[in-house]
Amino acid sequence: MAGAFDDFFRAVRTDNTRGVAELLARGFDPNTHEESGQSALTLAVREGSSQVIETLLSHPQIDVGAPNRAGETALMLAALKGNLDLVRRLVERGAAINQTGWNALHYAASGPEPQVVAWLLERGALPEARSPNGSTALMMAAGYGTEQSAELLLARQADPSARNSRGLTAADFARAAGREALAKRLDSRLR
Repeated sequence: MAGAFDDFFRAVRTDNTRGVAELLARGFDPNTHEESGQSALTLAVREGSSQVIETLLSHPQIDVGAPNRAGETALMLAALKGNLDLVRRLVERGAAINQTGWNALHYAASGPEPQVVAWLLERGALPEARSPNGSTALMMAAGYGTEQSAELLLARQADPSARNSRGLTAADFARAAGREALAKRLDSRLR
């Protein structure tokens, strides 16, 4: 099985859908994690192996919500990459939008596509959900994502006065990223 293990994850990384499909047909578990802690699905999303993603999603035993060692799910990684189509499909397959700790909205807010943020919010993502260090999606958008994502979160009543465990607000994140205009807008909305 050791050879199959290496072959499987090599096929996932290289988007070799035939190799993945052959191993799955021989009984390889699609939810196996590699040594680094990535599940096949999180690895495929991370690597952009789009054909392998399709193969894995079509497998009846795939666990779309299986986290990697860092607690990241395929949904979180797809949200970070701004892949709205994949985000939709993962949610349709049962991936949880809201979870304790870091979640898909935090990752989407850090990413390049405000449409993913909007879509998750429309489906019940909680704008005030806190990460383990107390950060909110608004903080992530202000520091790493797009200003449009920050505005979408504000429109959904995200609290610009919220502070994380280091005492930082979304405006502090914006300032650290060199986004002075956004920081001023966030400061002007403090409750």
